[in-house]
Order: sequence, then C-alpha cells, then structure tokens
Amino acid sequence: MRTRTATDDAILTLVLPVAEALDMEIVRIRVKSGKTQIVQIMAEKSDGTMNVEDCAKLSRGLYDILEETDPIRGEYTLEVSSPGIDRPLTMPAHFARWQGFRAKVELDRLVEGQKRFAGQLVGFEDGSVLMDLPKEDETALIPFDWIADAKLVLTDELIKADLAARGAPSGSDETSGDTP
Repeated sequence: MRTRTATDDAILTLVLPVAEALDMEIVRIRVKSGKTQIVQIMAEKSDGTMNVEDCAKLSRGLYDILEETDPIRGEYTLEVSSPGIDRPLTMPAHFARWQGFRAKVELDRLVEGQKRFAGQLVGFEDGSVLMDLPKEDETALIPFDWIADAKLVLTDELIKADLAARGAPSGSDETSGDTP
C-alpha cells in the first residue's frame, strides 16, 4: 500500500536507502499525473516525528538520485511531507502502532456486500488487521493483502495523543476549543 504503480515501486526502490540513512521511513509514494507530474513522498523519522526541516533534508538527499536515474518521464515536482495526524496506514507495523484509535479501511474486494469499513484498531496478527467494527460482537480479521487504502480517523483522542507526542499538555486549550 506504500505504492500503487510500477513507477511508484521504482521510486521507492531508489529513495529507501536515502531515507534509511537519514533514519526515516517512507510511508507512501504516489505519482500524480497532470500538466506537470507530482511525485509525492510521505515520510517520517523513526520516532514518528517529521518537521519541515526533516522534509527539506530528505528532499535534498533525494535530489541527486532522482536527477541521475530520472524515473519519471518529463517534468515533475517533488513533494516531501509528513504523514500528518490522520495519516495513512500502509504497513503492518502501522496497524499495531496505532491500535486503540479509529481507522477507515477500504478493501480491494467486497466483503459482506461492502468495501469500506470503519472501526477501532485492535492490532495486527498473522497477516491480518484486527478491528472492532460497530454493531459486531467479534473482532474482525481483515487480511492485509485485501486492503487498498487505510487511514486514521481524526478524533479528539488522536489529537490528544499527537499533542502528547510533541510534548504539549494534553489538556491544553488547543484540544478543548476554549480560548484564553
């Protein structure tokens, strides 16, 4: 799920060593078509953070290899960003790391008449994402290979966890909506 196309895969192969040398993980790569193509690379440091300076550092590190190998036909714009608070979940470790939080999952096939599910992540086990779905008594086991897209749902709990990870007080005015 980190990539969708052969071009995305080729770019991932090129950028992984650079990211790993900077102690970063590539979360997702997408090449978007248009008048000028856009190569979107979403990454984060091993501690789960990624600021503007980190994005610039990765971008500078990728410049030479992308120019040398030229994996994209024609002109393109490189965009390096963090996954954001309602981040995509693209690898098994992401589902385990974010257990307890709400997520949306879209499958590549119909299951019980639907492709989209939303619920609370319970973890990852034996190749399957574990989710507690509304109105279901048992935890759903969703094969990772069936997932086309997945991301966290923006909730107050997720915002509080993000603020805590950044060192901000969890009861700050930012989360409560109060103004000083």
